[in-house]
This record gives sequence, structure tokens and C-alpha cells, in this order.
Amino acid sequence: GTEEPYRILTSRAEYRLLLRHDNADMRLTEMGRKIGLVSDERYEAFLKKKSLLEETAEKMEKIKVGPGDKSVQRILAAKEGSPLKKSVSLAELFRRPELTVAELAEVFPEGEDIPEEIFEEVLIEIKYAGYLEKQDLQVERFKRMEEKKLPRDLDYSTIKGLRVEAQQKLNALRPDSIGQASRISGVSPADISVLLIYLENRRRREEQGK
Repeated sequence: GTEEPYRILTSRAEYRLLLRHDNADMRLTEMGRKIGLVSDERYEAFLKKKSLLEETAEKMEKIKVGPGDKSVQRILAAKEGSPLKKSVSLAELFRRPELTVAELAEVFPEGEDIPEEIFEEVLIEIKYAGYLEKQDLQVERFKRMEEKKLPRDLDYSTIKGLRVEAQQKLNALRPDSIGQASRISGVSPADISVLLIYLENRRRREEQGK
């Protein structure tokens, strides 16, 4: 829906927390394998990495550290973080923003045998778990919006509450669904709300007319 090339920015990508470069192999390798783009060697490496990521994350949830753990308390003091006052899992501990991959490798059992990229990916998932869950919910909401179809003969200029720019863009581009409409530059969340209300009212009128 954008007509000016300079407005096509990477910042407009949807679900940027999920579509990160660091997890591209975890997201795409299985699909690449199904269509024959991933070799046996690469796929085997992918499976090993996936297994190591899962094992590391699982261990971080299970391993407990507490006030008596001098190495952890020393790290927290060096980072000017508050000391531990109760036992927590490594996962909970490393949700603290001041703790990084370097500290995790120091306190994680056999940490020297685990590649840094594994620690980095696991920490991203741990530190941003709440945000990632919210984005997962947004994805589900988006899927539902894709299922809400827009009539092809709809004259958007007749819908009260839609801004003029939105009316013009929608009439010109004729999106098939609410999901498509929401991705058109110039159509705001408020416009989408107006469309949803319009569709619901239209559905009720049609049911009453039967």
C-alpha cells in the first residue's frame, strides 16, 4: 500500500521479536529441508544445535542457585546487582539485565564446552520470554484477522468513521481480509476497529433479514 519507496523500511516488518536473524536457522531449516534445499550434513548440524539449545534451556530451569553460592554472589556484586536472598533457577537469575553470556558461561556446569552462540540464543529467549509470549498472541490474533473476509463489492467511502486516506487506500487496493487491510500503509488501527464494527453490524443485519 505504500507508494513512496523511501517509506518501505525494515522497521515495518511484523513480529520483529520472532523474526530475528539469530533464530533464522531454527525457524527456516525444517521448511528448507522439506523442499530439498538443505543437505544431510547441514540438517544434521541443525538437529544437534536444536538439541543443545533445548538441553541448555532445560538445565537452566532445573539448576538452582542460592544465597550460599559464593561465585554467583561475587558476580552479582561485580555487576552492582542486588545479592540473592533466596534460591532461584539459573533461568530466573539470568533474567536480570546486568547478567550476560560471559557470566552464564562462568556459572553454568561444563559451560566451557558449550558454544557462545548457544548461550546467546538461550539468553535471548529467557530475557524476552514475556515479550515473545505477547508476540505469539499477536500472531494468533493476526491469523484470526486473516479469516475475517471483506466483501469485494464494499464501498469504503460509505463507511462512517473511516478516515479519508483509509477510504481511498482501501477502495484502490481492495484487500481480501481484515488482516490484509491492517498491513496497508495509511490504514490505522482505529480504521481497522471501524471495519470490524461495520462487518459485525452487517452480519447481524443479514441474519435478521433471513
